Amino acid sequence: MRCLASSLDAEKTIAKAVAWGINHLETARGYGKSEQYLGQALQNLSIPREQLYITTKLPPTPEPGLMTQWLAESLRRLQLDYIDCLAIHGINTWEHLAWVTHPTGCMQAVKAAMGEGKVKHLGFSTHGSLELILAAIETDLFEFVNLHYYYFFQRNEKAIQLASENDLGVFIISPADKGGRLYTPPETLQQLCQPFSPLQLNYRFLLSDRRITTLSLGAANPEELIEPLKVADQIYSLTPQEIQILQGLETHLSGKLGADQCKQCYQCLPCPEQINIPEILRLRNLAVGYNMTDYGKYRYGMFENAGHWFPGNKGNKCTSCGDCLPKCPENLDIPKLLMDTHQRLNGNPRRRLWQE
Repeated sequence: MRCLASSLDAEKTIAKAVAWGINHLETARGYGKSEQYLGQALQNLSIPREQLYITTKLPPTPEPGLMTQWLAESLRRLQLDYIDCLAIHGINTWEHLAWVTHPTGCMQAVKAAMGEGKVKHLGFSTHGSLELILAAIETDLFEFVNLHYYYFFQRNEKAIQLASENDLGVFIISPADKGGRLYTPPETLQQLCQPFSPLQLNYRFLLSDRRITTLSLGAANPEELIEPLKVADQIYSLTPQEIQILQGLETHLSGKLGADQCKQCYQCLPCPEQINIPEILRLRNLAVGYNMTDYGKYRYGMFENAGHWFPGNKGNKCTSCGDCLPKCPENLDIPKLLMDTHQRLNGNPRRRLWQE
């Protein structure tokens, strides 16, 4: 995904990944030249096809003909006859789900490709609401799901459980980056996680959960493979020491935030101004509690700039209408906290992966 600097960087990273035991490589139509780089690297490295699982992702569309065209283009760029896994990339809205489930939608093309052996397994990725993710899993169309779930974002736990109950593979999107930019953690968080790194602790939180099958690394160079692979085999239950540290993180957070802590119940939604109140206040929790301000700015800057990939208006759009106040079981002064978050985290919007 992030091997976008050059085909040579991609090839070096893939070569090291395979040499060090990684056998699942994921890309997407929307990731710049990633498919092209991966395809060329596979040819140059002469890796036996049966040694690898290759996943690519294509957007939902109401047009089966377009899906057929996209799949052909992806296979051509990858220089492959088939892909092991195809994910419908970004079932983020109810409209997207309707496109996929409609009898004349893109699933016509996907099923035809599976019948021809061009696609072995079908899943979906999502940045959508928990309710949408649960509904997509319940369609019984998919064999795996790519979603957001980390120690610092556990909203989708019910989706993890439902996927497990339905025997879906569970693929966690970008634990190091989306999980908190944990490859460059603030000093406060580093101290609280000792003797582990925040990145190690987040990986262990996920690896210890037997419902989860795959973690993505997003390495942009071979060196970024080293830290994750140190813990890759540590799939046992959390140790007493790890549990104690995680409990300490919660205690510290509560102490820093006091009566202003958002408990992430989501009862404040919907907001008349289309503000994603829980996510904004989650970012405030992390910034105030752990000094994760850089991560907060990175994510907050995506509001109003990333469309359905990260929907919602920024906190300064709050009109203090009061609609959310009686819904909050913590009696938070939500308009005040939204403005405080905006002042802390607003900055320049981040370029999206697919933007030039």
